[in-house]
Amino acid sequence: MRFSVAMPEELLVRFDHLVARRGLAKNRSEVIRDLVRDALVEEDCATPGVGVMGVLTIVFNHHASDLQEKLHTIQHEYFDHITCSTHVHLDQHTCLEVIVLRGETGLVQEIANLILGTKGVKNGRLSLTTISQHI
Repeated sequence: MRFSVAMPEELLVRFDHLVARRGLAKNRSEVIRDLVRDALVEEDCATPGVGVMGVLTIVFNHHASDLQEKLHTIQHEYFDHITCSTHVHLDQHTCLEVIVLRGETGLVQEIANLILGTKGVKNGRLSLTTISQHI
């Protein structure tokens, strides 16, 4: 199926720059397919009850009062939804932890919010993707 879309010249120029940044093997059609898939994954991940994988990245000061114990307690409470975690020392005081989560979108978001809301976590971000095979 072929379709054409009228696009303002300035927007087309910017889109062509995006295509170029995506690599030599990409063309406009492939980048449009990528963008559509990204939108569908985002929609799936926002739908209650959908199975997702999440990558939660947090930064914290490991000297913060009993923070690591709190983080471990949350992770043990939800052990059946935590696939793995990696702990990295950024400097003498700061650590980065990457936690891979799996489950229903609402539960994964709830676990991430518990961790992100723990006093002493400086910042973090949850990235979700669907485990659906239909996209």
